[in-house]
Amino acid sequence: MNLANKTILITGANRGIGQTLVTEALNRGAKRIYAGTRVALKHPDARVIPITLDITNKDQIRQAVQEIPDLDILVNNAGIAVYDDLSDRETVIKHLAVNFFGTYDLTQAFLPLLISAKGAIVNILSIVSLASLPPIASYSVSKAAAFSMTQSLRAYLAGKGVNVHAVLTGPVDTDMNRGFDIPKASPASAATAIFDGVEQGEDEIFPDPMSASLAEGWRNGPVKAMEQQNAAFV
Repeated sequence: MNLANKTILITGANRGIGQTLVTEALNRGAKRIYAGTRVALKHPDARVIPITLDITNKDQIRQAVQEIPDLDILVNNAGIAVYDDLSDRETVIKHLAVNFFGTYDLTQAFLPLLISAKGAIVNILSIVSLASLPPIASYSVSKAAAFSMTQSLRAYLAGKGVNVHAVLTGPVDTDMNRGFDIPKASPASAATAIFDGVEQGEDEIFPDPMSASLAEGWRNGPVKAMEQQNAAFV
């Protein structure tokens, strides 16, 4: 999957990793980039088309489908993260609404276009999908659910020519990680590594130094082997 001349939809495109993914896609020669945001966005490059898109709003999802006639790559980047300890059920629901169900609803809405294009789905997840980080417990729960969904989508869509990628980020220097006083990768370097992984066809993409330290163990480990065995049931 080469990004040159491709049409891409990136959610959460107004800041952090989403913003740098837009820039990186432009650098790689993307034909058109739909930048999904909840707030108004302006961009100097005519290839970037702002689109109002709250992924928890089904009316806005339907409108986005009407506005986008063709699509090669869907990047599910929009998400939320709130510090919590699982004591408040509404906080858990809020995370699932965005990080799981929002991603699910948007993906399902654009599947016909992606299947037609034999395209790709790129889900921006986190290493906490694999092991919970208790200070952001609800975020961890929602990303673990989204990772499991990603694995199942990969199995169901493989025969239809659609690649499904899980991006397992470690600490990246964004607003979401501002509260953690630890070394962080730059959003630009993460964006570069993410699209490198997409172009190289990697199932799981580890785009920063901390996550990259897990890559070999994951790819050659028993859990990945089990995923591949389970996919045979589809």
